[in-house]
Order: sequence, then structure tokens, then C-alpha cells
Amino acid sequence: MKNQSHPRRNYYIVSLILLTFFVISFLTNIIGPLVPDIIKGFHLNLTLVAVLPFAFFIAYGIISIPAGILVEKYKEKKMMAAAFTISFVGALMLALFPNYLTAVVSLFLIGCGMAMLQVVINPLLRTSGGEEHYAFNSVLAQLIFGLASFLSPLVYSCLVTDLDTTGGTHSLLASLVPHNLPWVSLYWLFVVVSLAMIAIILVSRFPKVILSDEEKAPALQVHIALLRKPVVVLFFIGIFCYVGTEQGVANWISQFLYAYHHYDPQITGARAVAYFWGFMTAGGLLGLGLLKLMDSRKVLVGFTVMAIVSLSLGLFAKGGIVLVAFPLVGFFASVMYPVIFSLALNSLQEHHGAFSGILLTGVIGGAIVPLVIGWLGDHVGLRTGMYFLYLTLGYILSVGFWARPIIVNKTIRHGHRRDQITE
Repeated sequence: MKNQSHPRRNYYIVSLILLTFFVISFLTNIIGPLVPDIIKGFHLNLTLVAVLPFAFFIAYGIISIPAGILVEKYKEKKMMAAAFTISFVGALMLALFPNYLTAVVSLFLIGCGMAMLQVVINPLLRTSGGEEHYAFNSVLAQLIFGLASFLSPLVYSCLVTDLDTTGGTHSLLASLVPHNLPWVSLYWLFVVVSLAMIAIILVSRFPKVILSDEEKAPALQVHIALLRKPVVVLFFIGIFCYVGTEQGVANWISQFLYAYHHYDPQITGARAVAYFWGFMTAGGLLGLGLLKLMDSRKVLVGFTVMAIVSLSLGLFAKGGIVLVAFPLVGFFASVMYPVIFSLALNSLQEHHGAFSGILLTGVIGGAIVPLVIGWLGDHVGLRTGMYFLYLTLGYILSVGFWARPIIVNKTIRHGHRRDQITE
């Protein structure tokens, strides 16, 4: 057996990639818990505060394709170091000059850095971990991503509530952070994390990555041809609606609980957001098991119906029920992204690389939907603004009925088969 056919796995680089997934998630999903503090600290209305996640997620739509071109020229190590350098600059700007304008620019820069990292690390994970282990490593990366999303609001809560503690790190942070903006301490933490990641990357030896045909940037003509297919546009809208729903809930939970139930955003609100991401990780584990037992479309329909029920309880229930209902939306949203993505790719016979790129630009839903909710919230109230999520969830529900993949997911009973549904 030749070594070249099965290259040795590079466990160090796999570990570095998993750490990178953790950091990406840690920096990405902290915006929601900060919303009430940002509104109070900068005296913003809901529309202006919604511009912050917009600035972050719009960076994905702008930078992803250029990053794919640059990585072929400058390779993975330089691109990852550059990405964390951009993240470092963005975090340092907000830490040093905490005002609304620098917050918008800062989040855009951090978003650019995170988008660049996502472009680099998926092919790198395939090469370093071995193609035959790619699916397992991808699921592991998603679980770590979820763990970081769960931990980041709790770290925020600890930092802010303990800032008055005398001595050591807390004393240093207290001297750096304006007294009325304690949440800025989190961005000093991001500065340190970004610097640490740059140092780790610079001393690491990277393997040579040979992109597969699926990962190479295809010709513009292929993208245009794909966009002329209705099924491509329909699945793009599906990803747009999913990321919009995820961020629309996560970004507004804390403010909703504060505005309608008077829960402390720094403790109860942050904990609710943490449980939203924690439940999403748990739901993903259940979803993996169910996908071995039944058609992915049925799983999508069932989970989406339960997400709508949970959202309704969160919006209309009273007392402690809302503290469980909103995190349960995360639990039931857990299968939406992988199911929609797999149904999409299984609906075309070719150009999966280009199709994946088009689908990934749907991440800009995370920029637009929270902004729409914020704008509506200013005019008709946040609860009514969050009704918009019924539209995005309704579209996701419809995918389970109109999707007609060429190959359906493998189950214990049926295995892979061509779609012959006539229901």
C-alpha cells in the first residue's frame, strides 16, 4: 500500500482547525447578548442596533468569493494569519474607541476575518484529516462551533458582572473599559484571542492543500448558468431564510426578554442566548440519529413545525416558559441548515462546488432579517417585528414539501435511492 494514496493525517493541523472553528463561533455569536447593553450604552433605536449584525454578516457576502481567489495565490497559512490580523484590528478599534461608528466598522472587519477563515479551513480540514474522515471531522467541527456559541454569552456574563472585582485581570480590564460600557471588556478579550491565534498560526507548519474540483472557484459562466435554474434560486432563499431565522432569534432574545419581561440582559438574557446555542448543538445530535431512520424532508417538516410552536410560546407565553421556549427554537432549528444544504446539492447532478458557493452567500440572511426585525420593532414594537420570523420559518417548512432530490438520504431501512415520491 502506497503512502501517497492515503496521506498521513496531520492531527496537529486538525486540532488547529477545530480551535479555529471554536474561535469563529465565539466571536460570531456574541452580538445577540450584547444588544441591550449596546442600545443603552450608545442610546440607539432598534434599527440602528440591527445595523451591527448587518455589518458583520454582509462581510460574508462581500469577502467570500475574493477570499477563495486569494487563497489559491497566497495559500492557507498566510490567509489565516491575515484573517486573524483583520479580526485583531477590528476588535482593537472598538476596544480603544467605543462608539457606534467604530462598532459598525469593527464588526464588519471581524466579519471579513471570519469569512476568510471559513473559506480556508474546510478544504484544509479535508486534506489534514483525510478525505475518508472528512464527514466525521465536519460534524465534530460543528459540535465545537455549537459549544463555543454556548460558552461565549456565559463568558460575557462573567466578565461584565465581575469587572468590579479588585486585583489581577479584572482590575486591569476595569482601567481599560469605560465604566458605563462594561461589555467593551469582551472586545479586549477578542484582541488577546486574535493575537494568540496569529502567533499559533505563524509557528505552525501547514500541509500542501490540493483543491478538489468541487473546491476550485469555477468560471463565472457556470454561476450565471446555475442562477438561471429556479431550483438554485429556491434553495438559495432557503439558506437565506435559515440564517436569517437563526440570527433573528439569537440577536433579539435578550432585548425581548428585557423589554417584555424585565429580565436582566447581562445574566438572564445572556444565559437564554447561551442555551439557544447549546440546545441547537443537542438538537443536531438528535437530528443525526433521526436522519438515519427517516427521509430528511420529513425531519425538516417536523422540526420546523416544532420551531414555529416554540417561537409562538416565546412571543406570547408568560413567566419562565419564555426562558425555555426561545432556546427550544434553537433545538428545532438545528437540522435546518444541513438538511436544506444536502437537499440542494442532491437536486443537481453537477457543478456542486459552484452551487455551494451560491448557497453560502445566503448567509447574508443573517444580516438582513435582524435588520428588518429591528426596523419593524421601532415602528410597531419588537414582538410584532419578530412576527417576520413566521415568514422565514414558513418558507423553510415549504422546502420539505417541494424539494425533489435526485438521491435521498441513506436510512437504515432504505439506503440511497432515487426519489420516487408521489405523495
